[in-house]
Amino acid sequence: MAEQDGSPAIPPWRRTTASGAPWWTTNYQPGVPVDIELPTEPLTALLDKAVRDGGTEVATQFFGAEMTYRQLGDRVARAAEGLRRLGVTAGDRVAILLPNCPQHLVAFHAVVRLGAVVVEHNPLYTAAELEKLFEDHGARVAIAMDSVIDRIDEMSKYSRPRIVVAVNLLKALPRKLRIALSLPIPALRKQRAALTSGTKGTLSWESLLSSRRLASSHPKPGLHDLAAIQYTSGTTGRAKGAMLTHYNLFANARQGEAWMVGAEPGKETSYAALPMFHSFGVTMHTTFGVLKRARQVLFPKPDIKLILAAAKKNPPSIYCVVPTLYQRTAEQARRQGISLASARWCISGAVALPDHTRELWESVSSGLLVEGYGLTEASPVALGNPFFPSRRPGTIGVPFPSTLMKVVDVDDPTKEVGVGEPGELLLKGPQVFQGYWNNEQETRNTLIDGWLRTGDVVTVDEDGFTTIVDRKKEIIITGGFNVSPSEVEAELVKHPDIVQAAVVGIPTERGDEEVVAAILVTDGFVADDETLRAWAKRSLTAYKVPRRFVVLDELPTSLLGKVLRGEVRTLLTEREG
Repeated sequence: MAEQDGSPAIPPWRRTTASGAPWWTTNYQPGVPVDIELPTEPLTALLDKAVRDGGTEVATQFFGAEMTYRQLGDRVARAAEGLRRLGVTAGDRVAILLPNCPQHLVAFHAVVRLGAVVVEHNPLYTAAELEKLFEDHGARVAIAMDSVIDRIDEMSKYSRPRIVVAVNLLKALPRKLRIALSLPIPALRKQRAALTSGTKGTLSWESLLSSRRLASSHPKPGLHDLAAIQYTSGTTGRAKGAMLTHYNLFANARQGEAWMVGAEPGKETSYAALPMFHSFGVTMHTTFGVLKRARQVLFPKPDIKLILAAAKKNPPSIYCVVPTLYQRTAEQARRQGISLASARWCISGAVALPDHTRELWESVSSGLLVEGYGLTEASPVALGNPFFPSRRPGTIGVPFPSTLMKVVDVDDPTKEVGVGEPGELLLKGPQVFQGYWNNEQETRNTLIDGWLRTGDVVTVDEDGFTTIVDRKKEIIITGGFNVSPSEVEAELVKHPDIVQAAVVGIPTERGDEEVVAAILVTDGFVADDETLRAWAKRSLTAYKVPRRFVVLDELPTSLLGKVLRGEVRTLLTEREG
């Protein structure tokens, strides 16, 4: 395709206005920022400014217990000094294994204040899953909730952290609730067990906070120093640690601020239902939330009852979650007559946003529900639909401010494709990661001259809006979490009666995927879903365990014997159709 004067056509995502701004901004409401002022200081400046400008404002709310920004700053300084006394120095990796809680926010900022590197982990991971990660990043200090300690102890002595700081979540609760939970009632005993357990051989979180404050003269990290290693699943089954700098994370928070035009510092209430160990949660709650001095209502798990109970007292203005949570929250709110009219800034991520979910949510809230796109390697958000009528449902929107994109031939990343033609999405911007920890080969495969290969196949229309049409990667996304098929298959074939396995994601009505395993079994073995699921749970986190097991006579393979997951997925879908 060519312009009328015969010159080559310029893809819409590359065109600019006379002012130099991307041309698609002319379709939006005037005043939407395009380029942003990029950070010149490390992440420590976020908290310093929040304490200085809004010290008495509420930073976190946890089951009613509140912590101000001044208190947050004080606890971060004390935790940082406590970690320094334990020998943590710049560049050291410190593992965090916590759900959403005030201690999590303190721990994150204490680690980065020292110039050390945060390594987030899902606290529900099994000992085997944790061991693989610790072997890779080598953290010698871990900050973990009590109930994770036993699994850490099961790790081999070669991967186990040298020092474990145990966090008792009960101590973050309001006094009245702590007293109520102490009553000898079976149901309450079960809730206590979920929050705390044995802590033999550990240091307490409180002992860390008993230190004096870290000296203000202690060297601060550099802008481009490593701040976090965030693990993401790969098609090979080996988890890869995406290296994110202070600049990457700070820039993405600034980009989010530019996107949420009108959100006021110190006046917003953000619901932290996204796990803070997930890349989306890291940016929304440990960086962006602090940047905006939001009141962050923390939920240790995305429990609809807890979310709606909180909405009665402190309704959210910012609520960024996955489609299934929007659907369930809106349905229950409408059923119970609870108002969500305060919710104005809502970005859906992780999986495609169904139209019926968007329409339902917008019928109970006061703003638009827009779809965004990101990946761990981009800190994570890179594209989004604008919070204006010009948004385009069904697409992932346009590039975030200061973000470049191009669409290239899936087999030749040096060749760009035309408007409307499918190709692989490549990204470049201040939020793009530095590479994979201890994995130079994957880094070279993923970063080309600063461009991030996303592995997603997209099309871009004349107005620059992007639509995902396929995934080169075979990662399964269920409930907002990534599942590596290879990892699950490797565990399944350890079963004495499973000869071969192919794990795929089958789309659900919720808009995400269900983990399903096609298996070949030994003669005479009768496969039972419940029994096989129970067996798989011994080594896999619950969301990785297949919901169903389908026995086949053979699995489709290539000439080289590689199982063709695409064909397996088609076969299972047709069987159900």
